[in-house]
Amino acid sequence: VSFDHVDLTYPESMEPSLTDINLHVKKGETVGIIGGTGSGKSSLVHLIPRFYDITGGSLKVKGKPVTQYDINILRSLVAVVQQKSVLFKGTIRSNLLWGKEDATEEELWEALRIAQAEEVVRGKDGQLDELVEQDGRNFSGGQKQRIAIVRALAMEPDVLLFDEPTSALDPEMVGEVLQVISDLAKDGITMVVVTHEMGFARKVGTRVLFMDGGQIAEEGTPEQIFEHPQNPRTKEFLSKVINVI
Repeated sequence: VSFDHVDLTYPESMEPSLTDINLHVKKGETVGIIGGTGSGKSSLVHLIPRFYDITGGSLKVKGKPVTQYDINILRSLVAVVQQKSVLFKGTIRSNLLWGKEDATEEELWEALRIAQAEEVVRGKDGQLDELVEQDGRNFSGGQKQRIAIVRALAMEPDVLLFDEPTSALDPEMVGEVLQVISDLAKDGITMVVVTHEMGFARKVGTRVLFMDGGQIAEEGTPEQIFEHPQNPRTKEFLSKVINVI
């Protein structure tokens, strides 16, 4: 994924805009994105599957401008796990097949294994055919998020995006989901993770971006960002967040 001098300008009511974003994500990297509320973190990752379109610059996936892809093909290459995952009324199987309609039983179980969600399904009487209530009311937040990760993995995407994947979870469930993402990073899946979990970004990220005011204010290895930040805004943000933690 390559951002070259990318800009995104929202209407005045939808701030912040993004300005002069330059970023290249290599295959197998895990890029962590941190920053305060409204700094542009989610806006940045939402550009990749074209939830929004850039207003300047160039954004490419696999070396090809995103605007040259059929939108369905692009979104099969780029899977997104949002802050609050939605399960639809039906079965576990039908929910997973939203990711890939022709996925085989073996592929679904393999994705469940990778996402450490096998026990969630095997613990249900109907297993893959267990009924799911509207909005997944009969599943815990952690279970829903892991099933959402499975749904994304079933697509066999080239890039996996996480937008604050633990922000809507109870504290005891956060560790479970972060462990799943950590294991995916070890497997070499290309990931961009927006997170407020500083310990996770520090431990798992290949690179870390600090965003501020719609720009990438600082970029570096986890050690550089957390141990030796150069930008005063990075230092200020980390001092506040880490003190809170």
